[in-house]
Amino acid sequence: MIIKKSTLNMTEADWLADRRESIGGSDAATIVGLNPYSSPYELWADKLGRIPPKESNEAMRLGHDLEQYVAERFTEATGKRVRRENNIIRNTDIPFAHANVDRLIIGEKAGLECKTTSALNTSKFKGGEFPANYYVQCQHYMMVTGYPKWYLAVLVLGREFLWFEIERNEEDIEALRQSEEAFWNCVAEKAEPQIDGSYSCSRTIEQLYPESEDGEIDIAPFTRSLAERKELECQIKELEEKKSAIDNEIKAYMAECGTGVCDGYKVTYKTQVRNTLDKAALAKAHPEIDLNNFMKQSSSRVFKIKEVS
Repeated sequence: MIIKKSTLNMTEADWLADRRESIGGSDAATIVGLNPYSSPYELWADKLGRIPPKESNEAMRLGHDLEQYVAERFTEATGKRVRRENNIIRNTDIPFAHANVDRLIIGEKAGLECKTTSALNTSKFKGGEFPANYYVQCQHYMMVTGYPKWYLAVLVLGREFLWFEIERNEEDIEALRQSEEAFWNCVAEKAEPQIDGSYSCSRTIEQLYPESEDGEIDIAPFTRSLAERKELECQIKELEEKKSAIDNEIKAYMAECGTGVCDGYKVTYKTQVRNTLDKAALAKAHPEIDLNNFMKQSSSRVFKIKEVS
């Protein structure tokens, strides 16, 4: 059974709180590891309200402001009329998920996802392809609504407008449903999901535990992991040296030349000038200035490992 909750009179705070009650389309790719900007661990902490909501950035603002324009371009390109769906959609058969869709197609059991992306991402749309996280988001919406089809409209800023028709894939939806249910069990039980090596995961840990305290803890469960880490460090060092050797061979071959080209590659080795403030020289030239007034202080926790006997 489909249940709808109106968003027309919702405050932003109420909307964010409601979204934390289940998994939305933009969360789906994160859960299956296809969101380059977020990790399951960060999403888990967000759903539990343990970290503050992400602040809106320029890309998010642009996507929101241009959503109507993208929808109009879709109608212009396809002849299909669309309407807003001012509701959060839930399915009683999938209580851990919701859909907050951009548009629904009039006269079809289908929806429309509107995207705006940078021209730097043009290569992701070559040959009729589009990013996997877009695909997962659309399959999530079909999972919740039960619709057999979803459309994707993408405005590549300054380059082109593209649209795609995505069919419901039962196998992918079942895999997605299982992944989302497993993730939501972690949220419900307040049990941490798998920790990964992403920047998102590291940033979340820093947000959760920003300050250190005096004391010592037994980390015996990680003895084997630390030994593995040590081995990885040796492998990384060896690989870095091999990589540097290749770089140095090319630099020596190029000599004074700033650009080198070959089949499939372009190498630049150009002079760059960087200006930095010489605080010692400034203090000597103007001893009357208190440089502490111009210092910005910040704190962070530093993670170090050393071998002990």
